[in-house]
Amino acid sequence: MSSSASSAVNGGVSFWFADDGLPVVREPLSGDASADVVIVGGGYTGLWTAYYLKKAAPFLRITVLEQKFCGYGASGRNGGWLYNGVAGRDRYAKLHGHEAAVRLQRAMNDTVAEVITVAGAEGIEADVHRGGVLEVATTPAQLARLRAFHEHELAYGEKDRELYGARETAERIRIADAVGSAWTPHGARLHPVKLVKGLAGVVEGLGVTVHESTPVTEIRPKHAVTPYGTVRAPYVLRCTEGFTASLKGQKRTWLPMNSSMIATEPLTGEQWAGIGWDGRETLGDMAHAYMYAQRTVDGRIALGGRGVPYRFGSRTDNDGRTQEATIEALREILTRFFPSLAGLRVEYAWSGVLGVPRDWCATVTLDRSTGLGWAGGYVGSGVATANLAARTLRDLVQQDSGQGGRTELTDLPWVNHKVRKWEPEPWRWLGVQGLYATYRAADQRERLRPGMESSRLARAADRVAGRH
Repeated sequence: MSSSASSAVNGGVSFWFADDGLPVVREPLSGDASADVVIVGGGYTGLWTAYYLKKAAPFLRITVLEQKFCGYGASGRNGGWLYNGVAGRDRYAKLHGHEAAVRLQRAMNDTVAEVITVAGAEGIEADVHRGGVLEVATTPAQLARLRAFHEHELAYGEKDRELYGARETAERIRIADAVGSAWTPHGARLHPVKLVKGLAGVVEGLGVTVHESTPVTEIRPKHAVTPYGTVRAPYVLRCTEGFTASLKGQKRTWLPMNSSMIATEPLTGEQWAGIGWDGRETLGDMAHAYMYAQRTVDGRIALGGRGVPYRFGSRTDNDGRTQEATIEALREILTRFFPSLAGLRVEYAWSGVLGVPRDWCATVTLDRSTGLGWAGGYVGSGVATANLAARTLRDLVQQDSGQGGRTELTDLPWVNHKVRKWEPEPWRWLGVQGLYATYRAADQRERLRPGMESSRLARAADRVAGRH
């Protein structure tokens, strides 16, 4: 164990909260109550849904119930990637046709600009820098996947993306062994906590009731049950993402996949000059065990990956504490990418969970017979997807209540998509552990035995996971 890992601030929810400060927690529910719409979960999905519903119909009585404080979950722990990826697009193309998936992709492309525009209009300062997304390849097999990925995105209508060779990649960012990259303008870096805090304040200012420290234990038609009382409403919307398994009857609905991050000390001007990254693109790679990173507004590198992917019984952590081995693994990625930063201190480490459906497809649903709705299963792409999901939930509620009709959003292929539940324990724990062990082994094999073909191990893991 390095002194860097052992000296890092470990947990405390996330670096983003350490940087911007933990919030003053709002009052919990004080007894039984009623509303027109009750939203369970005070993250991006729940808050954006409250925002768009209240803007569309200011007379609605909307209550948000949050178990800890707004942004405690993935919304306050993510990598700050506002980008146009959406989980399940290829499956939706198979189920509903290519053009339906293209419409979903176009809506996601537009969502990046929507978040930036609304944040600006509402005075939310979230350190947004629209530098796009750069995804790099560092082995021949990764380069082959990168080129295939680039062509695949073009086929979904993203005509403004660019493919770079080794020299052009180095002109943007100097990553050791980088042999190519692909860039899309549909992405931005942001500060997750500044966005979620700002959004919570805006929603409250619009007249939405927000109760924190109020865990919902059960959702049933027209009822959200908490230890402090029950909120009754015609519509109950579940926006709990990776914490869904804690609700009664939802243990196997979405798997809470763990993702971990580190943040370095601020780099010097000389260190930045050595590696480039002047465009402040969000940065990813084409490894099977994917990494993601950003250059923060105060000059750090925040970098993440899967770490320990899943806890037995769909358990989630309390404060984001991360195993030392995971911190070391993330640090190894950092120094493999940027050897000149080998002595750089890791100052923060944290973890959080994201929601993974059994078929790896994000969904938005409103059951018109019960008034129960939900959105999520973003599989790590939730910063932007949550906004599109929220606008879609708004349209579904308005359509059902007679305040609106069908819209372009209610006709998207992810609406009312159904998926089977995850396997019971111990099978899902064994499956996920084996899956990510296989992905890591595949990446290692591709580094040690360079070749253009992706490891068969990874292809087999994809089939078992149900990702293709």
